[in-house]
Amino acid sequence: MNDFSLLAISPIDGRYYKNTRRLKKIFSEYAFFKFRVKIEIKWLQKLSSISEVLELPALTTKNVQILNNIIDNFNFNDAKEIKNIEKITNHDIKSIEYFLKKKISEKIIDYKNIINFIHFSCTSEDINNLAYAYMMKISKIDILLPYWSKILITLKSMAKDFKNISMLSRTHGQPATPSTLGKEIINFYYRLYRQFKQLKKINILGKFNGATGNYNAHIIAYPLINWKKVSEEFVTSLGFHWNPYTTQIEPHDYISEIFSCICRFNTILINLNQDFWGYISLNYFIQKNRKNEVGSSTMPHKINPIDFEKSEGNLGLSNAIMNHMISKLPISRWQRDLSDSTVLRNIGIAIGYSMISYDAILSGLQNIQVNNIKIKEDLYNQWQLLSEPIQTVMRRFGISDSYEQLKKLTRGNNINFQDIHKYIDNLTIPKKEKKILKQITPMNYIGDAINIVQNICN
Repeated sequence: MNDFSLLAISPIDGRYYKNTRRLKKIFSEYAFFKFRVKIEIKWLQKLSSISEVLELPALTTKNVQILNNIIDNFNFNDAKEIKNIEKITNHDIKSIEYFLKKKISEKIIDYKNIINFIHFSCTSEDINNLAYAYMMKISKIDILLPYWSKILITLKSMAKDFKNISMLSRTHGQPATPSTLGKEIINFYYRLYRQFKQLKKINILGKFNGATGNYNAHIIAYPLINWKKVSEEFVTSLGFHWNPYTTQIEPHDYISEIFSCICRFNTILINLNQDFWGYISLNYFIQKNRKNEVGSSTMPHKINPIDFEKSEGNLGLSNAIMNHMISKLPISRWQRDLSDSTVLRNIGIAIGYSMISYDAILSGLQNIQVNNIKIKEDLYNQWQLLSEPIQTVMRRFGISDSYEQLKKLTRGNNINFQDIHKYIDNLTIPKKEKKILKQITPMNYIGDAINIVQNICN
């Protein structure tokens, strides 16, 4: 850990920097500038390809390369130069425009006609919304989906490995109809996989239509150009879906949709963390003993489930930030207000907390092993669980008050297999059914749990 990390206010840039450092290239102020410079230059190149824009001749191959080099070679000093200009203008987008005019005039001989078309007919939000679209697309494809895939692969593998391990279920915290460990894990897998598929389907939107979304300046300057077509071509050329109906801003509905999906995924993981924490507490899972790790400052014996606790806490922080964005970002007073601007700058923080939690849960899942002895012991001592199948078969054969009879036998009573078998022997049902009932144990009364897991694993 370097000095900056030690002095950082946010743990995302400090204690957990190793987990989140990839986000610098996506959500930092430097990255924000780089994306916006790219969009400004791409728009300039698009304008130069429109034959009706006579005042901006088609760019030569050399000039196109020069402009592309400004994008590709954008560096920290360029970002600092823009910040220095911003100290004078007090406007970040205008500072980028002035930066590009200076940069192009230094590198292109016939620059005078070109620089007049930098930021032509644009509002700041034409540039900003596409920059955020880049951030959302990159974080979705390069960060979120790969993390989610790792979690899904891990859970699916665990479910397959543990599909035959019968375990005591608990409803309301009390002993209930048995399941298998694999089946309980595959439940989480399926829930998370639904969110994975939904996130993949959410489109990243972009707009490019001027100060209030009507192409006012565009049409005044060049009334014969089909600006809607130009806008759609430009936005889609960057890899986004075109939003044709906006005010000054792209309304951020798709960001809200993405965050809603992430929050659901994270909430399911909170549920998973809490269940695994509980299973560790029951000693169903044994945590691997890391030789040099300390579990308590005063109790040497302890191995705490810190990965699951760390994951749960950071998922909560991530969801808290994203839930504010979900309700805040789609709202803008009239045609535009700036209250969304400061909120959008925190997208990286919300995703950062999720990354920390994903790393923690993956670590936690990799550092546990099943305690088969404890799981079997707990299950074997719960013969009263067989009251469910017995009373169900009794109902089939028309025995009245079957539920009430089994309730009297088992509710609040500690019974064993002799008690169960004695009761079955006295039932007025066919001998074949008695034989089937007497073959049931708490260990094999698991329904279709194994096949349910196998169906998904196949």
